[in-house]
Amino acid sequence: MKDKLLHTPEGVRDIYNTECAVKLLLQQNLHQVLELYGFRDIQTPSFEFFDIFNQERGTVASKDMYKLFDKEGNTMVLRPDITPSIARCVAKYYKDEKLPIRLCYIGNTYINSTAYQGKLKEVTQLGAELVNDDSIDADAEMLAITIECLLKSGLKEFQLELGNADFLKALIKEAGFEDEEDIIKLGDLIENKNMFGMEEIIMNKNMSKELEEMFLMLPELFGSLEILEYAKSIISNPRAIKAINRLEKLYEIMSEYGFEKYISFDLGMLSKYNYYTGIIFKAYTYKTGEAIVTGGRYDNLVNQFGKDCPAIGLAIVIDNLLLALSRQKLLPTIDSSDTLIIYTANYRKAAIDLAGYFRKEGNNVVLQLSKEGYSIEDYKVYLKNMNIGGLLYIDNDKDIILIDADSGHKQTVNINEITNKI
Repeated sequence: MKDKLLHTPEGVRDIYNTECAVKLLLQQNLHQVLELYGFRDIQTPSFEFFDIFNQERGTVASKDMYKLFDKEGNTMVLRPDITPSIARCVAKYYKDEKLPIRLCYIGNTYINSTAYQGKLKEVTQLGAELVNDDSIDADAEMLAITIECLLKSGLKEFQLELGNADFLKALIKEAGFEDEEDIIKLGDLIENKNMFGMEEIIMNKNMSKELEEMFLMLPELFGSLEILEYAKSIISNPRAIKAINRLEKLYEIMSEYGFEKYISFDLGMLSKYNYYTGIIFKAYTYKTGEAIVTGGRYDNLVNQFGKDCPAIGLAIVIDNLLLALSRQKLLPTIDSSDTLIIYTANYRKAAIDLAGYFRKEGNNVVLQLSKEGYSIEDYKVYLKNMNIGGLLYIDNDKDIILIDADSGHKQTVNINEITNKI
């Protein structure tokens, strides 16, 4: 039973020591990018009322949420998605604000889905939301931030794939799809690039040959600008053409940022979140099949909480990004900057004074009473295990032993050379 308690449930894991330090450093670096763009932090609860995330919001299915109850019997859920929480906050705290609102966050999300078998059910997201701005420039800013963040993380090769949720919605409406189950099934077929299944469901609809061709081509409509030009050449749906035109204009603006080489298109792109209304995007890199960033425009979501305003957001999945960086050997290096001072009881005062001096100078110091039976060699191993940079050993009033953890170099200095500085 004790051994069982040492393990974590499926889908969650411990992050500790250097890996935890790397994760925190990555989050700090990415957060700096958001600050440079004028985004300000907001924190929302880890659990909220179920209705914040119910099916009408277009978020995760009810069966995939972790549910609990408060003492009044209200159904609560661990947040599966942070965007609806931000939308609620905007409607509550910024109800009368008409000009743009820029908010950012770092938090964990929880999805209890069998489809996630072998994958994490608790992940850390770092995200940004730009509210009260429906311009294409706002779209471009969020894409630029995404690219800046990925570059800041250390990634060198990645692609930001763009789609437009309104493009597919226009085609679905023109084709006469009304049954929600049919629409969901069609979406799954497109996402899985199941051509035979798509052909079967499409042939049962009375639609033009032009529209049939477009649906069957959707799984293959990804790549460069030429894909957009081709799509416009075989459709006449004004709403769908407008969606493509926005993507083309967005590419022009990204060229002005100098980021066009990171941009590609996928007209068959779908999201598990149904609240997206316009531009949607996902970022991918080598050696991981999962998106490291997702995002899009959701112009109707905040209105569900009482404020009618447009919005666009992005979410960087920190765990997926860390995995990609690790596999590409691009993880940031954590310096062994801490110093360990080991002292015997008779020299406690000298050790405390020395530690206080170093800390005032801005140095990290671990102060530890020497343990009986442990030699300096034992402490050298401890330095490596705990990623500590160096050791000062005090056991007399004449000399201090100094050890560098990286080189293993050992020297002895007169205690007065150091204590005279205090």
